[in-house]
Amino acid sequence: MNITTRLKMMSFMQYFIWGSWLVTLGSYMINTLHFTGSDVGMVYSSKGLAAIIMPSLVGIIADKWLRADRAYMLCHLICAAALCYAAQVNEPGLMFWVMLVNAMAFMPTIALSNTISYSCLEQAGLDTVTHFPPVRVYGTVGFIIAMWAISLMGIELSHIQLYIAAGSSLALALYALTLPSIPVATKKASQTLASKLGLNAFVLFRQPRMAVFFLFAMLLGAVLQITNTFGSPFLHDFARNPVYANSFIVNYPSILLSISQISEVFFILTIPYFLQRFGIKTVMLMSMIAWMLRFGLFAFGDPSPTGFVLLMMSMIVYGCAFDFFNISGSVFVEQEVSADIRASAQGLFMAMVNGVGAYVGAILSGMAVDYFSVEGVKDWQTIWLVFAAYALVLTIVFYLCFNYRHSRKNSGLSTVTH
Repeated sequence: MNITTRLKMMSFMQYFIWGSWLVTLGSYMINTLHFTGSDVGMVYSSKGLAAIIMPSLVGIIADKWLRADRAYMLCHLICAAALCYAAQVNEPGLMFWVMLVNAMAFMPTIALSNTISYSCLEQAGLDTVTHFPPVRVYGTVGFIIAMWAISLMGIELSHIQLYIAAGSSLALALYALTLPSIPVATKKASQTLASKLGLNAFVLFRQPRMAVFFLFAMLLGAVLQITNTFGSPFLHDFARNPVYANSFIVNYPSILLSISQISEVFFILTIPYFLQRFGIKTVMLMSMIAWMLRFGLFAFGDPSPTGFVLLMMSMIVYGCAFDFFNISGSVFVEQEVSADIRASAQGLFMAMVNGVGAYVGAILSGMAVDYFSVEGVKDWQTIWLVFAAYALVLTIVFYLCFNYRHSRKNSGLSTVTH
């Protein structure tokens, strides 16, 4: 089996694990364990807390002391144990701590999987720019297939999803033993701790334009967490209405939500054109408007024929909302900062989005869901309209505050993948 095929299998399994529970765990906790919205937000906030520090910390270990492939294996062994234990937990506080352990082990594996892929491709004499994107896209495929599998097996509201994720983590840990050895990057040992943690990139906050950009990256990261946490519980709640109890949306909500990931694959292909033609400010504004439409369409969507069309449109615009923010933002950072802090700046961007933004979004969205709930019945239309209004306010303020003059001569793009 050639190295690209082996890496595709690794990427597929990496995101299959995440897809097994990320979208559906909220529904399981609300409908089966009867957690409150704040409880669910607290559990999901563990991902944000872990993303702030763990990828950098494990990166230092992999750089100086432990080969990346071995660190990858150990992290997934911890994930397997944590997920297996989480399947037996029915108390919110304990669920938070168990999922925090899982997140602290899993979040670094995202970066480690990229490191392993780049290193293996280079060892094989293959061009990483050409061969990495086809490897990474198998991760999105794995995420989608996991969502479909959990839905078709009818276990979206069951703890079995966590056992499947745990078993997949164990399988990937064993598979990692078969991967080529990744040499320790001893040449980085002379870097300061601050440099390796990305702290030197904080000088960017002295530049008003970059400070505004990173602030809005955090605020949009909160928006992303909202849809990850409460999209599935929202669709499951249609079962309360006898008219919709046996509808496709109620029985297979993850299949509908997977259209969002499928949409990502198509929108990512349009990023080079839109960035070159309009520049980062317009593209980010498009993303914010798409987030507003995502939530607004949710507010008026339901399993009826007309409502189903609105839900499908919400899934489709998600691709624009996510890609035009996450991917385009990464490209902007790549182009705007100097070479000596480029990697640190990318780390700062990810920490603001998947760390601080994800944590804030999980906590505040959980509080909002509880606020607009009466005796356990959630006013989803009002909830989604509040989130849509939040995205609209972000759009207006970003337009007024972010000063950026687009120049086509500076819009050359490097290969970016999600």
